[in-house]
Amino acid sequence: MGHDVSLCAQELWEDIEAVRRTGPLVHNITNLVVMSLSANVLLAAGASPVMAHAHEEVADMAGIAQALVLNIGTLDPYWVESMKLALAAARARGIPVVLDPVGAGATPYRNRTLAELLDVGVPAVIRGNGSEIMSTANTAIKTRGVDSSASADDALDAARALAVRIAGTVCVSGATDHIVHADGRHARLSNGHVWMTRITGVGCSLSALIGALCTVQSNAWRATVAGMAWMGIAGEIAAAKAQHMGIGSMAVLLLDAVHQLHREEFIGRLKLSVADN
Repeated sequence: MGHDVSLCAQELWEDIEAVRRTGPLVHNITNLVVMSLSANVLLAAGASPVMAHAHEEVADMAGIAQALVLNIGTLDPYWVESMKLALAAARARGIPVVLDPVGAGATPYRNRTLAELLDVGVPAVIRGNGSEIMSTANTAIKTRGVDSSASADDALDAARALAVRIAGTVCVSGATDHIVHADGRHARLSNGHVWMTRITGVGCSLSALIGALCTVQSNAWRATVAGMAWMGIAGEIAAAKAQHMGIGSMAVLLLDAVHQLHREEFIGRLKLSVADN
């Protein structure tokens, strides 16, 4: 297709270092459950989070931030309007937008909200679990609250169709993460640990982290791969240290691992394959 699908660990590491070096401001309109962890993950990564949702300031905040992250986990009409205002401002300014369709398919209200947001502006990246991506792509799927009843592999065709629809990048999180682009690029990541699914907000924080990486890497597909790899490897390191303590300790250790991850460990642990299909 005339594009380079090669991607090496060193390139991803350079993107991680760029976030640490530049400290980008990431505007999050996210859900109430995960706000603290998302902000702390961004801080651990070296970025600067802002969690503004007042109608009176969201457009102005999107005007000074380097990226916007939208998360529909705890919806109400006020916050939906905040997202629309911020999204319109972000698209007008040309900054990257990451959309996390938490619980897509669970209720008609969530589905309507997603459709309305996509009418306002198309994000550079959509990241979710299998059920969320399938629902966002208008594929019939049963969603159990905000948990996935479909695997990442099950959602791959829907992810590809959605990527074409937004002419951008779609990431499906799971035991194997799939990051696909409208032009056919497809990355598979096999990092992470099952305990990451036992801590609320890890996936949502991933979307925030991807937003930070999109500020330093204009190739949103590559930025998404870097973000998923960073968090996945940090999760492995945290889980290994938490085995004799538990998932409560792992939540803290995860922040430590995001903050302290070094090049040799990242490159040595990365489990990445890239294809053009």
